[in-house]
Parts: sequence; structure tokens; C-alpha cells
Amino acid sequence: MNYELIDSGDGRRLERFGDYILDRPDPEVLWKKMLDEKEWNKANAKFDNSWINRNVPEKWQMDHNGIKFWAKLTPFKHTGVFPEQMEQWDWISEKLKVKSDKHSLPKGGKLNVLNLFAYTGIASIFAAKAGAKVTHVDASRPAITWANENRDLNNMQDAPIRWIVDDCLKFVEREVKRGVKYDAILMDPPVYGHAPNGDVWNFSKDFPKLLEVCKKILSDKPVFVLVNAYAISSSSTTLANTLQGYFGDLGGKIENGELTLKETSGGRLLSTGIWAKWSK
Repeated sequence: MNYELIDSGDGRRLERFGDYILDRPDPEVLWKKMLDEKEWNKANAKFDNSWINRNVPEKWQMDHNGIKFWAKLTPFKHTGVFPEQMEQWDWISEKLKVKSDKHSLPKGGKLNVLNLFAYTGIASIFAAKAGAKVTHVDASRPAITWANENRDLNNMQDAPIRWIVDDCLKFVEREVKRGVKYDAILMDPPVYGHAPNGDVWNFSKDFPKLLEVCKKILSDKPVFVLVNAYAISSSSTTLANTLQGYFGDLGGKIENGELTLKETSGGRLLSTGIWAKWSK
């Protein structure tokens, strides 16, 4: 990906997203900066409660392994692109391609993938590009619009992706009643969130409930369940143990770890979140 963590320190990150350098806060960065301030002052935009934008356009194009997507400066300091997930995008793509070859699918059939809390849809596009049929669910209509823009950027208007604006837990509960099955599920649940109808999502309370329901919609030959989490108090071990409790009886293996970025200034790893996955 055309991304670089240039430096980090004193509660901030200096990053290059495509052609633009951004200076963003990160409360987990407790160490000192490696580079001097003149390098940090080269940033095209800096976030301090809001963006101080020098010359960054409304949106700009990035890409990874043949998939293109839009980055934007959002009011929440994010850009809609999470580069720490790029190895996962490659893993999803490879896993689905291999399993599509090995699954006993009817002629013209596709693996069925569910992406929950799917945001700007980069993982959905990688899954569809790998030959899967994707159901993309997010409670935010603007996020779905952004995901559609990413789809169009890749000329994938005819890709088999369903775009659903809905509460993820309630959507999965309805899928159980409808008898819909999925071969793979990925999710990026927030700590807290709000559904379109105003219902509140609380990770500690609702995440186990969501996994319990997701177990009911897995196909007879599931491929994987992948979970990313940010800004929660739990560890990746906790995620792994939780997945083990719901999917361990299916065989396969449970893996877990931290989502990290490696800076170029000092080679230090910056942890941005945690992940866990069950896979065959």
C-alpha cells in the first residue's frame, strides 16, 4: 500500500497516506518522537480537535494489491483507510480463492461472506474480487455511500455485493429466521455505537451475543470468522478465548494478535488494535 508511518511520539503519529502527510493524535503513543519538528511541520494536515488542512483535497485515491479506495479527512481524525489491516485483506483474498476451488459449489456458485460493521468496504471489495458473494452491513448510511464509491472506483458495479444499512446484531438475528447461511464472517465491532433506530451497541455486553447468533448462520463448511477491535479494554487473548467458546467445536484453529504498524524513523511497532480469528 502507498502508506507509511513516518514517525510517532508524544501522543501523535506522522503518516503518509498516498501523496499526503498527516499528523494525528494517538493517546497510546507514550514514547518520544525520533524526528525533529521540522519534519513534523511538513504535514499537509494536522488534527487538533478538528483538521487544520493546508492542501489536502476532499478525497484522494490510494491502492493495495490492485484494489483502489478513497481516503478522506473525517471529523473523527480517521481517513476511512486502516493500513494495519492490509495483511488481513490479502489473507481474506487468498483464503476465499483457495476455498472456492476446494468447495463443492454448484456451477456458477460463490462462497457467501458476511461483513459486519463494514465501514468503507475495503475488505468487502477484496472478498468480492476473490470471487465471493458479499453482504456488507453497517449502521451508517454515509459509510455505505463511501463503500459504494470505493466499489465504483474499481469498476465493480456488477460485483455481487449487498449493501445493508442496519443494526448488525438485529440483521444477523433476522438472517437466522430467514435460514441464510454464510461461509465466512468478518467484523470490526466498535466499543460503543448506535443503530439507525437508536439502539445502543455495547461491546462487552453485545459481542458475545453477536457471536452466539453468528454461529447459527455459519454454513456446513465454514471458512473463517475474523474479528478486529479497537479502543477496547480487552486483550487479543480475550478475543481468542471468546471465539474458542463459540467456534472451537468446529475444528480448525484459533489465532490472535495485535494490529500493528512499523515506523520508518526508528523501526518501532505501533499497536493500533487487536484481532482474533477462527479458520479451517
